[in-house]
Amino acid sequence: MKPALWNILTASALVVLATSTCPNLASAAEAAKLPAKPNVLFIAIDDLNHWVGYLGRNLQTKTPNIDRLAAGGVWFTRSYCAAPVCNPSRAALMSGLRPFTSGVYENNNDWRTVIPKDLPLTTTFRKAGYYVCGSGKIYHESYKRPAEWDDYLADAGRDPEPKGPDTGVGGIKFAPLDCGDEDLREWKIVNYGIQQLQKKREQPLFLAVGLHKPHLPWNVPRKYFDLHPLDKIELPPYREDDLQDLPPAGVRMARPDGDHARILASGRWKEAVQGYLAAISYCDAMVGRLLDAFDRSPYRNNTLICFWSDHGWHLGEKEHWRKFALWEEATRAPFIWVVPGLTKPNGRCDRAVDFMSIYPTLTDLCGIPTPAHVQGGSLRALLADPQAPWEQPAITTYKYMNHAVRTEDYRYIRYADGGEEFYDERGDPYEWTNLVTNARFSAKLAELGKSVPKENKADIGGARNAGAEEGMPAKKKKRAKK
Repeated sequence: MKPALWNILTASALVVLATSTCPNLASAAEAAKLPAKPNVLFIAIDDLNHWVGYLGRNLQTKTPNIDRLAAGGVWFTRSYCAAPVCNPSRAALMSGLRPFTSGVYENNNDWRTVIPKDLPLTTTFRKAGYYVCGSGKIYHESYKRPAEWDDYLADAGRDPEPKGPDTGVGGIKFAPLDCGDEDLREWKIVNYGIQQLQKKREQPLFLAVGLHKPHLPWNVPRKYFDLHPLDKIELPPYREDDLQDLPPAGVRMARPDGDHARILASGRWKEAVQGYLAAISYCDAMVGRLLDAFDRSPYRNNTLICFWSDHGWHLGEKEHWRKFALWEEATRAPFIWVVPGLTKPNGRCDRAVDFMSIYPTLTDLCGIPTPAHVQGGSLRALLADPQAPWEQPAITTYKYMNHAVRTEDYRYIRYADGGEEFYDERGDPYEWTNLVTNARFSAKLAELGKSVPKENKADIGGARNAGAEEGMPAKKKKRAKK
């Protein structure tokens, strides 16, 4: 199916969703007025790329619950992370400080050493009189700071392991589980949120619920694999020569001799795609449990919802797997807002935004002064009118001095060594043709280049394998030069 046709069908389907399958979310957002201090339901997802139904990037995905949330409010088609890595993405979003300002670029950077307790979003809301509580993964879980919260689920437990020796390909882990939904830790994480929504409080509520899936390993109940039969799986669009026009820094970022080489050698690329889709479907089911409880709760008419994922994910595009890159697949992620009295159902916004907008938008909507240190602008105008002008590009940073600048039509990448990439997204949505040497785009390239950060704080450092994620190989110690 052609992308343009799919966009039409997606928009039509969301209109139907907004008026039928999600009447509670849609009608509540449309009929209610924004309270002076609305409650906040803050839903964070780990490693969910743009394979959600309402965005139409992958027709195989099945996300009815996330789609009905989108149908109830404003959904962004061009929304990007501050960093394509769990720890720096979350530290930036929660603190209001971009990676090049804090020096938090990688998972081994303990953000707590450079971001004082009085700066984060949680502290700002607590100072404003909110009861701030949460469960699951909001920050990268290697670095917790309980003092920021009034309450937090201490331990959600661990997921069951697959039976048998077949657990995937190298670090790309996937296997069906013979268990129920309730046997995974996500169930307890959502249960915590449901319980909080059943409590009455004098204080306004800020409730954060962070789901781990579809983060690796893609081990979820077998029924979610069955939703995506292997014989029906299609690989994402790719070109075998896609790295030929990249600068050396881009090829190194792709790491074609790593995960992708192992996947190709195994012949199990489609199985890996099936695993990721299954994990997304399980995640969607847990989102559905939370939304159903929200619709039944006393909070449904006076609560704004902010839904986001920390970054995207590659599944072989540009011979790359995981995040850890500055291309569209690694940086684009779902972003949805439902705000009573402000957003209207099925509001599609095509402006390019990044997640540094979350902190100032929440403070703006909740009548809280935005702290001076926060880097980002409020989205209030776009939530009221998704077609309103927006001049700021989205900025994504990966490691020290590697940046991507994304506008509605273009992506510009500049690496630390000066290597560059430039893509015209209007006709090249999979970024197959690097136009950096095309004179026709030289003026636009120069324009986007002005948005590349000029001051970059050095990486704050950390132990070699501190904060390592599941499935990641240990970093080898560099040999000293003789």
